[in-house]
Amino acid sequence: MNIQHLHPLLLIAAAAPLAGCGALSGAAHVATGLTSHQLCSATFVSGLDPQVIRREAIDPDLGPAHFLVRHDVDRANRAVTASLAGFAPSRAVHRGAAGCLVLRGAAPPPPPTRPAITAPVPPPLETAATSPAIEAALDRAFAEPARPALRQTKAVVILHRGRIVGERYAAGYGVDTPITGWSMTKSVTNALLGVLVAQGKVSVQGPVPVAAWAAPSDPRHAISIDNLLRMNSGLALGQSLTASPWSAFDPSARILFAERDKARAAVAAPLKAAPGTDWTYADASTLILSRILRDQAGGDQDALLAFAHRDLFDRLGLEHATLELDATGTPLGSTHMWASARDWARLGQLYLDDGKVRGEQILPKGWADYSARPTPGSEAVGYGAGFWTNRGPGEGSRRRIAWGMPADAYMARGHHGQYVIVVPSARLVVVRLGTTPTPTSDMETVARLVGEVIAATSAPN
Repeated sequence: MNIQHLHPLLLIAAAAPLAGCGALSGAAHVATGLTSHQLCSATFVSGLDPQVIRREAIDPDLGPAHFLVRHDVDRANRAVTASLAGFAPSRAVHRGAAGCLVLRGAAPPPPPTRPAITAPVPPPLETAATSPAIEAALDRAFAEPARPALRQTKAVVILHRGRIVGERYAAGYGVDTPITGWSMTKSVTNALLGVLVAQGKVSVQGPVPVAAWAAPSDPRHAISIDNLLRMNSGLALGQSLTASPWSAFDPSARILFAERDKARAAVAAPLKAAPGTDWTYADASTLILSRILRDQAGGDQDALLAFAHRDLFDRLGLEHATLELDATGTPLGSTHMWASARDWARLGQLYLDDGKVRGEQILPKGWADYSARPTPGSEAVGYGAGFWTNRGPGEGSRRRIAWGMPADAYMARGHHGQYVIVVPSARLVVVRLGTTPTPTSDMETVARLVGEVIAATSAPN
């Protein structure tokens, strides 16, 4: 997800309620929905300082006109409201196990409870001594440049052969702090779908189980789960990859921040190209997959959370993960999971081990390679199926390899510099979480970190 540079629109959108323009009103609600939701989650899911989060992670997206967006944190009612110059109000409320939700339209169902742990509890991650070379690499990963934009690294966890060989946190963060994953959540959606495939409940090929597209005469009938994972469904859902002055009008941004039933809005999109022929990275593609997850899990928020915890989170030992839901109980599977750095590392280890946990194959054998296989048309950035990838030709892969990341590496990647990088050839997982509002989200520094860690872990003792 990339929603930077909303600011050229804010002055225009502020007039939307007076002008009665639906498009402008929607753009305004993107700005206020983003602000209220992210501040609510940061405050009540993660326990972070909302003023710091506003300054570091939200104002850069809102741009120079950020002063038009006002917010208020209501700690007594665990809620955050935001408005654009007094208009387009959005209110996000904390709902326990489901994280935060921006209220739209009809009241949501009562908050769900966190499911009881039924899977065997895995042992804690083993910790090995950190070498001087890795300590030096961590120093460089956390060092700030001489001038803005600041790097603002919050957490790094390095797993080599399943053991922590390096770990560091910024002030105010620690091993128990849930941190936003933004679009790394797409890789969590990939994992949950992989569980369903392993259980024989869905297939990545063939028409998706979406009732609105069931008729063979519907041109969207041919869309597969593979198409949605690979962002080549052909649906007209805008694009979430690059920022522009029009980002607040983007269909995916509007669906994510200004719609109550997000999957329903995404499913209604028409085709702009035949499935499999056009690569366009759009958050709303993953929101359709999120509805499939909910429906296959049982159809409501409680069943969805029970499935996610029983069949994935608890098996991996994710202790601080919150997957946020919309008002229909559908996961915000494109962007909204919060988890500790160690939790994110365990997700990476699952893929490094090709979907196996303590001898049990919970993802289909070969699912990791499937996820890392490059998607034709994405060569400029290098995208697989819910993961970014260095495999295959293309400028994105070449650039990351030149910066120090191996050719077999692939990664979960999120807005502002969230990374879970898997390097099979080095038996390595590198997690870097931060708030770096630059065009590359500090990819150069992260790739260099990976290269330095490989050199350190492969050196003779």
